[in-house]
Amino acid sequence: MAGKIFLLINYKKVLMCYRKTRKGIVMGNKKLNTRTLKDTLTDPLIAKISEDAISKWDLSKEEFYNWTLQEIADNMGWRNLERGFTRLLGAAESGDYYYSLYSEEESQVDPTKRNANFVYLPSSDEAAGNRPFILLVPGGGFVNVWNLTEGWPVASIYNELGYNVFILTYRVGVTASALKAMEDIARALEIIKNKKEDFGLKSEDYITCGFSAGGYVVCLWNTEKGYKAFDNRKPKACFPIYPVTSFRVMNSEEWDDEKEKDEHASRSVGCTMEEACNSCFEIPEHVTGFPPTAVFCAAEDELVDPKHSKNLAAALDKAGIVCRLEIGPTGGHGFADGEGMCMEGWPERAIRWYENL
Repeated sequence: MAGKIFLLINYKKVLMCYRKTRKGIVMGNKKLNTRTLKDTLTDPLIAKISEDAISKWDLSKEEFYNWTLQEIADNMGWRNLERGFTRLLGAAESGDYYYSLYSEEESQVDPTKRNANFVYLPSSDEAAGNRPFILLVPGGGFVNVWNLTEGWPVASIYNELGYNVFILTYRVGVTASALKAMEDIARALEIIKNKKEDFGLKSEDYITCGFSAGGYVVCLWNTEKGYKAFDNRKPKACFPIYPVTSFRVMNSEEWDDEKEKDEHASRSVGCTMEEACNSCFEIPEHVTGFPPTAVFCAAEDELVDPKHSKNLAAALDKAGIVCRLEIGPTGGHGFADGEGMCMEGWPERAIRWYENL
């Protein structure tokens, strides 16, 4: 029971930080869709993935489910839902865009695999197939996957910059979710490789980008638990956004109940906090397999201490691995694409940094 209570507390903290970060930002002249969130998610084109908007969260029970996207922007600050939905609906209308990671037979053996999938959002840039594709991994504290804010809208920006994007909905709410995510990434890359002609890809190169818990996932992919373990290609670059990277930092923080430390570590990586602190799960101590990495966070992040980003960047620099660290002076956790804040434009800066390596 204690574990379930902690998950609920974590979920509330995540939502609070998203609202605090985004509320009250001036929208300027941007016009959002006047459709409600309900009408948008139940559109026949994308209804089958409506549960993935924020996985494992029944949005139909929330008041804002019946608000227009404009009302959500005004009251909750989730400003770019319209852009994300526009891109998602366009991809769905054009053809295949949704791919389950596991077969029905595999899902029957392990039901947790049933909802693991990716959404493909291709760029209209004809040269996109010659560039690395981006594997996008939204966050959610290993409780949810926030495609609604960190997936579809951010992918639309990368599309505009000329990059094809695959958005991963990985397994959460299970023991060792980060390790399950390693399997999910490996399977996603296998499917992408086998269907690369269908996706218009001329290269198997890829860039990983992950937010919060998803940031931990893309970092762990660079350790012995990731691409090496699955005999996969090394990413060309990695973009962790307000990532979790250090169990030692988490262990040093105040917790309402000391048992929660081990519960969190077990949920994330399947061991105790002490074991996580002294293994490859402590990312800053295991960076030798990292590609060039650009890290973005905000100084006022109340959910994930900026030390996670700073420690990772310092470790990469010490190891001689090219790294960029950008810390916005204001803003908190969950800034997503950063529009309307000092972090606005970070996706563009990340891509230009990569292209100038």
